[in-house]
Amino acid sequence: MTVAAMVAATVLVSCQSNAGAQDETGNSATKSFSVDDFEPVYDDEADPAEQIRDAVKSAASSGRFVVCQVGGNWCKWCLLFADSMLKDDEIAELVDENFVYAHINVDKTGPDGKRIRFTEAMDMLGNPVRFGFPVFVVLDQDGNVLHVQDSSFLEEGNGYDREKVLRFFRNWTPKALGR
Repeated sequence: MTVAAMVAATVLVSCQSNAGAQDETGNSATKSFSVDDFEPVYDDEADPAEQIRDAVKSAASSGRFVVCQVGGNWCKWCLLFADSMLKDDEIAELVDENFVYAHINVDKTGPDGKRIRFTEAMDMLGNPVRFGFPVFVVLDQDGNVLHVQDSSFLEEGNGYDREKVLRFFRNWTPKALGR
């Protein structure tokens, strides 16, 4: 899978809690999809801190920024975003040209069945979990956090608004920031 395909697979969805979401009529909207509808995109065996360091090195050598999509394979909105990106050539190309894209697990299940937070990786990203999942963190070539994007602002109905997603990525390219 190319970087563009991975990025495209990650851009049109959000794993925010949508309990209060509303449809066009103002009624509560229910999301009619599950994690079983999508291919996993997060590597459950990877060290997220190492993934971030590798992405920053790649960005530094290629003149791009890094976008970390923080979430997990348990997050239907994370997987929907990834799937939607794969299906949009314009978004995939924009991301591939300007970013190193990394799917960063926020946590894992320990041997006792409890969730273990990847604190080193979350510290590196400015602890973005307060925004829900997925959450997108843009890093420069030195690994500095430039922006944290709450994905709920990219949503529309049962998915993502294509124009909002494009605007988000366009506004955080190295060129847009004069770098």
